[in-house]
Amino acid sequence: MSAETKTKIDFHQIDEILESFGYDKTNLIMILQKIQSIYKYLPQDIITYVGDKIEGLSPASVYGVITFYAQFSLEPKGKYEIKVCDGTACHVRGSMPVLEEIKKKIPLEKGRMTTKDGLFSIETVSCLGACGLAPAVVINDKVYPQMTPAAISIIIDTLLKEDE
Repeated sequence: MSAETKTKIDFHQIDEILESFGYDKTNLIMILQKIQSIYKYLPQDIITYVGDKIEGLSPASVYGVITFYAQFSLEPKGKYEIKVCDGTACHVRGSMPVLEEIKKKIPLEKGRMTTKDGLFSIETVSCLGACGLAPAVVINDKVYPQMTPAAISIIIDTLLKEDE
């Protein structure tokens, strides 16, 4: 899916998710996690819908939760979500040259974290919980330990070939 494409939302599916959590505002984070796992981000139409459907919430309060937690995205994520740790252990062991190599292989438009074709999203994270494997990179929930610029280059080339 292109990052430029308007997402088609299945509101019946959203209602099923809301119902499974009892339309309870105390379950908002889990509701948003479930929805984001389907759409790979949280479109504005969903934010409005959830805010209107759950008693005691508003679209503005849902938006506030989404923008507070880094795990949520207002922008479509790519097919391949690449997370580079820039925490102390990873940084000291060379995560920034790995990130530079990723950005050379996968150029992003200024201010964007997802490629225009919707294939890759790139972000830095403060910690992946893999300090003993530093520098670590996660691609779609798979941890790649002790990354080097050469190793990440090969991984990206492989992903590009798989997607041809």
